[in-house]
Amino acid sequence: MPQFSQPFSSPSLTQENGFLENINSNSALLVSKISQSAMPPATSSPTAQRHVGFSRRTQAPFQLNDSSPQLHDDSPPAKKYRLMSDIMARAQYAVVERETYSDLLCEQCGSGELSDELLLCDKCDRGFHMKCVRPIVVRIPIGSWLCPKCQGGKRVRSFSQKRIIDFFGIRRSYFYADDKSSSQDAKKRRKRSRPLVLHKKKRRLLPFVPTKDPAQRLKQMGSLASALTALNIEFCDHLTYLPGMAPRSANRAELENGDMQILSKEDLETVEHCIAMSKRGEFPPFMVVYDSCQGYTVEADDLIKDMTIVAEYTGDVDYLHNRERDDCDSMMTLLLGRESCQSLVICADKRGNIARFISGINNHTQEGRKKRNCKCVRYNVDGECRVFLVATRDIYKGERLYYDYNGYEYHYPTHHFV
Repeated sequence: MPQFSQPFSSPSLTQENGFLENINSNSALLVSKISQSAMPPATSSPTAQRHVGFSRRTQAPFQLNDSSPQLHDDSPPAKKYRLMSDIMARAQYAVVERETYSDLLCEQCGSGELSDELLLCDKCDRGFHMKCVRPIVVRIPIGSWLCPKCQGGKRVRSFSQKRIIDFFGIRRSYFYADDKSSSQDAKKRRKRSRPLVLHKKKRRLLPFVPTKDPAQRLKQMGSLASALTALNIEFCDHLTYLPGMAPRSANRAELENGDMQILSKEDLETVEHCIAMSKRGEFPPFMVVYDSCQGYTVEADDLIKDMTIVAEYTGDVDYLHNRERDDCDSMMTLLLGRESCQSLVICADKRGNIARFISGINNHTQEGRKKRNCKCVRYNVDGECRVFLVATRDIYKGERLYYDYNGYEYHYPTHHFV
C-alpha cells in the first residue's frame, strides 16, 4: 500500500471562509500522491485493477432517519376497490319479511287481486302475478323463486361453425358430405317388396326433410345450441339412465296400464333413418326463437308435412314418485304403470333436445286448441317405451309448433298459456 508523506487533516467547522479552500487543496494533494505512487503499471493483473478502482463522489451521502419512508416498507399497499355492481351481483341476500302482506300488489299490473296467484320473490320480496311474469309462470314453484329482474338477463352465446359441430358431436366429414347417403337410404326404403294383397290404408310415419343448405342448417343448429346453453342443458338425442334414477330394466312396455301402440316395422325403419340423419348433422328444419311471453319456442324453417316425425322426446328417465316435488317444467310421461311405483317420466332439465322447447296449447280455450299442429305419441319399440312428437297437419315455414301437454293426464296447468 502507498504511504502518504503528509497526513490529511479535516478542516475546522468554525472556519467557514477557509473551509472550501482546505477541501480543494487537500483533494488536489491526495490525487497527485495517488497518481505518482499508487497507479499500477500497464501490465498489472485484473485483480489489482479492481482493488485500486477510484470513484469521485459529487453528492453528499444520503442518510436515513426515523421519519424516512424507506424505513417503513411494511406499510400496506394501496387498496383496489371493486364496482358496487360486481359486489351486489356476488353478495348473498337475506330477505326481511314484512309484518303483513295484506297490501301486496303485483309489480306489473298494480293489482292485488287473485292473491293465490301472487308470487313473492325470494330476493327483493316483491309480488308478481303468475300471468304477469315474463316468461309466464305456469304453476306455483315448490322451491325458491326469483323474479326476472333478480335473476338477471341470461347471456345468449353465439357459436362459431366449429363449436356448433362439436356441440352436437358431429363428425365434420359427415356434415360436409353431400346428400348421397340420404338419397340412398331413401331408395332402400322405397324398394321394399309388398305382397299383392289389398289392405286397408294405414297412415305411416314420414321422415323429416333436412335443409339442403349447410349454412342454413348451421344457423338452425346454432339457435338450438344457444337455447340449451342458456338453460345449462346438455344436448342428448336419446334416453339416458343414470345411477340413482330408474334403470333401463324398469322401462318395459308390458308394465303399461293398458295397451300401448306398437311401432310397425316400416315406421321403425323411418325412425332409424331419422336417427341416422341426426348423427350426420341433418336435423329437422326448425329454429329455436325466444319469446318474451312464452320463453323459448320452436318455429318451422321449412314445410313440415303431415305425419312427419318432429323429434323424439329425450332426457333422463326417472320414477314418477321421485319427481313429485320437483320444479322441472319439462317432464314427459314415459310409462303409466299398473302400480304407481312403476310409472316413469322423462326429465329434460339436465339433458334434452329440441323437443323440450315445443310449446303447449291452452286446453281451456277454443283458440288455444286450434293452435295444435303436433301430437305426442308413446310407442312400444322393441319392448321399451319411447315418446315421439308427430305433425298432425302440414306446418308451414314461420309457423310455431304446439302440442297438448295433457294428452294423457290432465295434470299440467295450462290456463295461463297464450
